[in-house]
Amino acid sequence: MSRMNRWVLGARPRTLPAAVVPVALGTAAAVGLDESVWWRAALALVVSLALQIGVNYANDYSDGIKGTDEVRVGPTRLVASGLAAPGAVKRAAFSAFGVAAVAGLVLAAVTSWWLLAVGAAAILAGWFYTGGPKPYGYLGLGELFVFVFFGLVATAGTTFVVAEEVTAVAWLAGCAAGCLACALLVINNLRDIPTDRTVGKRTLAVRLGDERTRWLYVALLVAAALCFVGVAMVGRVGALAGIVGLLAAIPAAKAVRGGATGRELIPVLGATGRAQLIAGALAALGIALTA
Repeated sequence: MSRMNRWVLGARPRTLPAAVVPVALGTAAAVGLDESVWWRAALALVVSLALQIGVNYANDYSDGIKGTDEVRVGPTRLVASGLAAPGAVKRAAFSAFGVAAVAGLVLAAVTSWWLLAVGAAAILAGWFYTGGPKPYGYLGLGELFVFVFFGLVATAGTTFVVAEEVTAVAWLAGCAAGCLACALLVINNLRDIPTDRTVGKRTLAVRLGDERTRWLYVALLVAAALCFVGVAMVGRVGALAGIVGLLAAIPAAKAVRGGATGRELIPVLGATGRAQLIAGALAALGIALTA
């Protein structure tokens, strides 16, 4: 494997829709608002992507040095597999967080300085998800972090930096984005229940158990659809297009409810990411066109 391919692998591209979709929805929610400044949406995307990549590298590093990735059925991790030194992965994580911080600083300078506090909270939450002596991701709180920061904060934050106001459309769209991002995490954790339980990693999936985690995945997809209905009810009827996009998740949902386990869930993760992108793109387009 080439050096470049290793780092692309470590960035976990299949998880990146979780960073793109909320920015697209937040930008769409800003359409029709007064004094919108559209170049800021590009910087918001940089912040979101850099945070997601930083979190992925940080998880790779922290899980690797703790030894919780030594027995793994999911995609290869850099530290656990020996493809990269722990120090190099740690530097990659902080470099990504640094990119997010610089882009966020520019946005704060042209909008409001309180964004610095939000950005700092996002970076700290990203690091301590699996890092530190008591990582909250090991306590079953990972989905809460994802819903808040890759749902509400990323979506409503994008609307704010573009138009300097936040609307009900942005909050409801953020809930949809958060549900879809959590669905990605749930698939990861469902796949890893046996190994996570062995190493004492008490994710929400471990706490709920296999069967209830499978129902949680389906519930998150349904909740995302209901959030799009909510956006339509507050005036952006085009958000209903997102429900059409969610149809792409039906094969993944069938696989989950059909009992897919271990490596069988790896393509389900990719299918969930694709459904997230399709639903997010269609909903964003619909929201923008019905402003």
